[in-house]
Amino acid sequence: MRAAKTFLWVFSFFIFASNAVAEDAGYAICVSCHSPDGSGNVALNAPAIAGQETWYMETQLKNFKSGARGVHESDIYGQQMRAMTLMLADDAAIASVSAYVSSMERKKVANTVEGNADNGKALFAVCGGCHGPDAKGLKMMNSPDLTAQQDWYLVRQLQNFRTGVRGTDPSDMFGQQMRPMAMMLADDQAVKDVVAYINTLH
Repeated sequence: MRAAKTFLWVFSFFIFASNAVAEDAGYAICVSCHSPDGSGNVALNAPAIAGQETWYMETQLKNFKSGARGVHESDIYGQQMRAMTLMLADDAAIASVSAYVSSMERKKVANTVEGNADNGKALFAVCGGCHGPDAKGLKMMNSPDLTAQQDWYLVRQLQNFRTGVRGTDPSDMFGQQMRPMAMMLADDQAVKDVVAYINTLH
């Protein structure tokens, strides 16, 4: 009985994956980590990407592909991601997979980070100037929506910006803008607090 259920699950997974690939061939390289529906997989350190803005997806995929992101020796998961983007042939392939991911329905994300949301609200005042008071992002500021992203991933990226793992490459203009903002968060607890506040905006 268990074997039959396992077979059905695996069969369903590959049918789902095949449908995703049918929509955009480039997404075939994303499925194994980010899941067929783009909901991510925390066990693989792959964040949710479904519904992310096309312009932001394109920027980050190009950053990975060019080496502006994902090359720091401490960015293990970024290095893994960069290897995947190198399989996207050109800007047209990046644009296509970005548009497909953006068309996916966003999934509700679970809150896992414990922090002081009241303290985080005060800290978020710095973030709101670019990401908006509701953390929904502002394209004119090149700032993505933060509310549909897993909190563990937000914590990691803020820590990466703070420590220089991300946002130091001269060609990553927007990352360089973000890094000094993240450095205003005094410590890991401050990072968790601001993310805990973002969780209240879902």
